[in-house]
Amino acid sequence: MLRLGQHIRLTSPEIAYFIYLTDIEPVGIKSLDDLNAYIKRCKRHYWGHSSQTRQLHRLIDEALARCIA
Repeated sequence: MLRLGQHIRLTSPEIAYFIYLTDIEPVGIKSLDDLNAYIKRCKRHYWGHSSQTRQLHRLIDEALARCIA
């Protein structure tokens, strides 16, 4: 993730990984709030209590942590 003040931009590998994980393209991500809203939307789309859903949510959280770090 590239950051300049309050503005962010996801790199091509980050976008590709989020699409690979969620099949939802992260469009219009210009701030951390936008990124958090995207993550929330993905988790809402893939909701449930199964072990696969929990694993997907964990992978999404790890991808977010790598972006923010």
